[in-house]
Amino acid sequence: QVQLVESGGGSVQAGGSLRLSCAAPEAVVKQHCMGWYREDPPKSEETIAAIDVNGRTTYPDSMKGRFTISKDKLSNTLYLQMDNLRPEDTAIYHCATDYRPDGCNWDDVEHFAYRGQGTQVSVSS
Repeated sequence: QVQLVESGGGSVQAGGSLRLSCAAPEAVVKQHCMGWYREDPPKSEETIAAIDVNGRTTYPDSMKGRFTISKDKLSNTLYLQMDNLRPEDTAIYHCATDYRPDGCNWDDVEHFAYRGQGTQVSVSS
């Protein structure tokens, strides 16, 4: 079992920024594809971004521009920088991972085998 622990969520006003973190095992950060998605029931889950073993990042068009995924192999942490937040960004944000030696894109995230418990982000107008 792969343990992923998110942090950094909170309450922010519209237009503000937050940076989410996801602590992961060293082998995961170095050898796995990783990604972020969010859920806000009853809405469907939304994938935000993915990053592969080589650091290549991909985003759905709807998430480009305000969200930036990155990872730090020294601290074994995945990050999500979120800027110009909007009330509709309110959700629980999760990191996810899977072993994909051939690489991955953002649309693979929904199929990743391992997921964290999530961190709540609330954006007020």
